[in-house]
Amino acid sequence: MPVPDSTVSVSKPVQRALYYLVAPVGHPNYGDELIAASWLRHLAEVAPDADVWVDTHSPGPAAVLLDGLHPRAKFTDTLWRLCWEAPSEDPWQTAAWVREAVHNPGMMPRLHHGIELLATADVVHVVGGGYINRLWPKQIGLLAGAAAAAERSGGRAAMTGQGLLPACDDVGPLLRALADRFEIVEVRDDASAELLDVPVGLDDAFIGIGPHLYDEAEDLPEVMLCLQSDLVEVGVGKLAGAVLSMVRSWKIPTEKIGVVEGVPRVDREVFALLERELPGARFYPFSHIWTHGLPVSPGQTWISTRFHLHMLAAAAGASGVAVSIHPDYYATKHRSLAALGSHWTLLEDLGQVPDRPEAGGYAPEVLAGFKKAKHDLAKAVYAPVDRPVPEADEPPDAQVTPLRRRWARIIRI
Repeated sequence: MPVPDSTVSVSKPVQRALYYLVAPVGHPNYGDELIAASWLRHLAEVAPDADVWVDTHSPGPAAVLLDGLHPRAKFTDTLWRLCWEAPSEDPWQTAAWVREAVHNPGMMPRLHHGIELLATADVVHVVGGGYINRLWPKQIGLLAGAAAAAERSGGRAAMTGQGLLPACDDVGPLLRALADRFEIVEVRDDASAELLDVPVGLDDAFIGIGPHLYDEAEDLPEVMLCLQSDLVEVGVGKLAGAVLSMVRSWKIPTEKIGVVEGVPRVDREVFALLERELPGARFYPFSHIWTHGLPVSPGQTWISTRFHLHMLAAAAGASGVAVSIHPDYYATKHRSLAALGSHWTLLEDLGQVPDRPEAGGYAPEVLAGFKKAKHDLAKAVYAPVDRPVPEADEPPDAQVTPLRRRWARIIRI
């Protein structure tokens, strides 16, 4: 039987849209899982018939955690594997290698089919978070690969809610060049906006904030702690001491304290240092908050090192102290929320003991404005894509650069 000539143009029925999300999910981190879940829920509402692929470093666990949020969601790790396979830790070399591999899949034959799938996407969407920076320098390849895929497919490349600090040395020109290949660019903090020379936007989690994220139990603790042990430049002992000093100064009965785990085990270690000093404190593991929601009420006071726990607690009206444990990373993140009106105290000197805050969190009308702004942005990200149809003997030009939209924060406080 003769082999069909693959160069002959064959008319095909119009296919369903293919949306390709890039996200760091599956190695549970409450904020990263929340962002991906929020986008999948949004797409389930506006594009339930689309094919949706989520490219993540841990596709198996992600498929379990995010199961059922979109009826056609599937999970892979193509772009993340390309970043890992890049032969250098240097961000410039990684970006160049990943981009070349997307244009020439023969460089990574084991990923050939995954790359070809990526290169057919209508939208390649690098969702928000703080995972493309100096802490993980090879992950700049995610931006390079997304841009290259859109060049091949004629689709749209979008990045939203990005936090790019701390940036690698001398990487600014590269980041700006990559951003110019994206049709839609949004960052979530002032420093990232200055780095890319774009207006500041919002974190992606604002698109999905709602009652479904919260535990409706009536008997919730008065004070909540979320204390991580990773990326703690100040030292976990100093962090534990600062938190213990606060709860003692505020004269909180220890049985009225709760501890939330944003990352499994990682957010248990500091509490382990304090556990004997906090008899009766309730511990809420990640498995509980992902299944039942965050135990937040408006009258609570939170002490959190985690960015998205700050956001979600403030969104529910809780007061709080955001503890900076990494000046170049977490301080930038927490400041971005305070600038938007979270009313939380930012503690950068862990030798100080702040007064117990009582200002509450985000005003409901402000929060509603943020959510609307993100939904407006989402309409642009997932607007219909008119992809050029090449002539049979003329392959598409892979070098066409799509126009770029710069998204400003729509709401003024």
